[in-house]
Amino acid sequence: MMFDALPTPLTFDGRPRGVGVELEFGGLTPRAAADSLVSAVGGEVVTESAHAFRVVGTAIGSVTVELDVRHAHPAKYGHELSLRLSERTADLFGRYAGWAIPTELVTAPLTPERLTSIDRIAAELRSLGARGTRDFGWRQFGLHFNPEVPSLAGESIASVLKAFLLLEGALRTSVLGGRNRYLPRMPPPFPPAYVAQVLSPDYWPSLPDLMREHLAQNATRQRSLDLLPLFLFVDEAQVRAALPWEKIRPRPVFHYRLPLSRIDQPGWSIGPDWNRWVAVERLASDRVRLDALCRDFLSGQGEGAEGAAIAAANV
Repeated sequence: MMFDALPTPLTFDGRPRGVGVELEFGGLTPRAAADSLVSAVGGEVVTESAHAFRVVGTAIGSVTVELDVRHAHPAKYGHELSLRLSERTADLFGRYAGWAIPTELVTAPLTPERLTSIDRIAAELRSLGARGTRDFGWRQFGLHFNPEVPSLAGESIASVLKAFLLLEGALRTSVLGGRNRYLPRMPPPFPPAYVAQVLSPDYWPSLPDLMREHLAQNATRQRSLDLLPLFLFVDEAQVRAALPWEKIRPRPVFHYRLPLSRIDQPGWSIGPDWNRWVAVERLASDRVRLDALCRDFLSGQGEGAEGAAIAAANV
């Protein structure tokens, strides 16, 4: 599987851009999953708590594997919680709630050409019994990408947001692939009034203005493109004023949230989902085409313009 390169290859501080990957699944405990990583990419397992492990020294850097609920890890996340459990209670909570909570694997930022390692890890986990959304359709299993931002300028962030809003309908269709029973698992789309505001040809705000307007209308993580980690990185006080206890970590990334983990399906690759994100960034990097598609979208109220955007971005 080919993994497309990012059109803007460097971060705002001159490093090669990486992308962190979050992969959720059931059928394996965090410890079993961590042990399997050693078989796939080497390294050594370090225990952080009863339900959280870090695999260090792997071929792709440090990888965290843990039960995806902060209350099971009071030593690690207790300062972020309004209610902190004791270590013993948290251990018991994790043991009995683990059947209903996914195990989450989180990588350090990887350059796109190294994303093939995630497919290798997924195959190893699948061979040991890891299951995805298809087998546990009532659970919320996801695949998330965290590409590092190329710039902290408002115009740069706005261009990616504009491109994403133009293509969000097409992305949803591609992700679901006709499996409409999973539609309720998709994060709600951005409000139409906000979409119209952002797609306006003269909407090129400063980053502080973009943050203020976004939080006023989207004070939630429940968006396919979640900008809250980036905003928290830039101005923690502003975000926490709106969302004091929300599960957010400050990171200079675009948090692209996909609702379906297909880790149980033989031959599954994260490549198509990654390449769709790259299509968003390609559109964002072409200002002339981006402005034209925004005008078409607004003038046609979405009809026809989305198809043009799909064709232009090869989604």
